[in-house]
Amino acid sequence: MTRDLPATETGAWASGGQLDRDLELTDSDFTRIRQLIYQRAGIVLAEHKREMVYSRLAKRLRHHGLRRFSDYLARLERQPEAKEWEAFTNALTTNLTAFFREAHHFPLLAEHIRERHGPVRVWSAAASTGEEPYSIAMTLSEALGDRRGDGAVVATDIDTDALAKARAGIYSMEQIHKLDEARTRRFFQRGRGRHEGLARVRPELKAMVDFQPLNLLAPAWSIKGPFDAIFCRNVMIYFDKTTQARILERFAPLLKPDGLLFAGHSENFSYTTDAFRLRGQTVYVRPPHR
Repeated sequence: MTRDLPATETGAWASGGQLDRDLELTDSDFTRIRQLIYQRAGIVLAEHKREMVYSRLAKRLRHHGLRRFSDYLARLERQPEAKEWEAFTNALTTNLTAFFREAHHFPLLAEHIRERHGPVRVWSAAASTGEEPYSIAMTLSEALGDRRGDGAVVATDIDTDALAKARAGIYSMEQIHKLDEARTRRFFQRGRGRHEGLARVRPELKAMVDFQPLNLLAPAWSIKGPFDAIFCRNVMIYFDKTTQARILERFAPLLKPDGLLFAGHSENFSYTTDAFRLRGQTVYVRPPHR
């Protein structure tokens, strides 16, 4: 769940540069949407995200034949267990990711796990469409060598649409073009015929990754530790400090002593909790005494 907003997602624009609104989004509607996504997913939507909200949720209103956001929100709130809550949350989470994004993390992970004995487990806590957990699995496979069967990745995300794409493990050649040729041949199958231009993750790599839906704000998590490392990158910046601290405190007991926590390039946990200490560039370690 990497929450960066692509420049293309600014709504449907009419001539003259004005947003062509055919649906009614009032100030109170927008305020309520911000409250609801915070309650459901911990995401803090800034005021300037209004056009993004309109663009994303307008599709849901049209799907239900509604003209006013107030009617859509009222329907949601009348049905707290409705499937539409999942679509609402998926619509307001943006997935910008890539294979081996923030590349300096992966050699550190490889060095860390080479020293381990027995099973090695890594949690990708914001798996998005799968590029991060598959990058972790490739790193485990290369670093463990003959012991690659000891490596496993748990990959979770709140966005169920993104997880479905991740499980499929099919990507455009453009998405994998930055991988070197050796990795491409070892870990992907190139499509032919009607699948030309696509690449599929090989079954042996896919078998290393277990994809599961998970909301980091849920009172109980379905996954169990301990993990050798946790990746939670470019997600915390969308939570307030209280939420960040609560999640970090829950991460700590799931890590093995001296386990690593990988953060995003613009995230700093040093002033949020004492559960971790900084080890390197956006890499934290769980002190053994914790």
